[in-house]
Amino acid sequence: MPDLTGLIETWGYVAVSLVVVFGNIGLPLPEETVLVVAGYLVWIERLRWPPLLAVGIASAVIGDNIGYWIGRRFGRAGLRRLARGLGIERLTRAERFIARYGAPAVFVARFVAGLRVLAGPLAGAMGLPFGRFFLANLCGAVLFVPYAVGIGYALAYGLGSYVERVHHLVGGVERVALIAVALLVAWFLVRYIVWPRLHHPQQKPEKPTPLHKA
Repeated sequence: MPDLTGLIETWGYVAVSLVVVFGNIGLPLPEETVLVVAGYLVWIERLRWPPLLAVGIASAVIGDNIGYWIGRRFGRAGLRRLARGLGIERLTRAERFIARYGAPAVFVARFVAGLRVLAGPLAGAMGLPFGRFFLANLCGAVLFVPYAVGIGYALAYGLGSYVERVHHLVGGVERVALIAVALLVAWFLVRYIVWPRLHHPQQKPEKPTPLHKA
């Protein structure tokens, strides 16, 4: 809580947007925690409700859409390699869930931490039509972001004074958190986008497997 609070206090809505976008692309970032902390900052009047909700919803939708097109580009085999590199488990189970339920699975995944980072890339890799994916993604973001921000606001309402004491004791760590996020993003781009293209320039992307319409 103190690290993320300092990060968002320093960078504001930009920090919220970056963490939520990259978290929805598929990086293991604490997007839900960031939204909860942002709700706390609304309570202490460092952020405001309307721009926070707008930024959070837009970032969630954009991030998931980028994840969808990454899945379309690299296919299921590429996602398996990515999941192994990031230490993400239960990919096969998530594949079965997306394949069975399609767009409703994308909506539900928004509220499940372990599945949220996989839903967009898997939907793209498995050939879920973009229109259905986008609608499920948008509806999930519209409900999830206010829910997560509201949790932070409610916790601050009851425990805000105690959190503020901890925050004042642990200061100056937001730069470390920001550097960690930047290094993680740079590593991801080099390892899974730049490096494969340098070593396999002629490799064709795997064709998406169409889903059966419900």
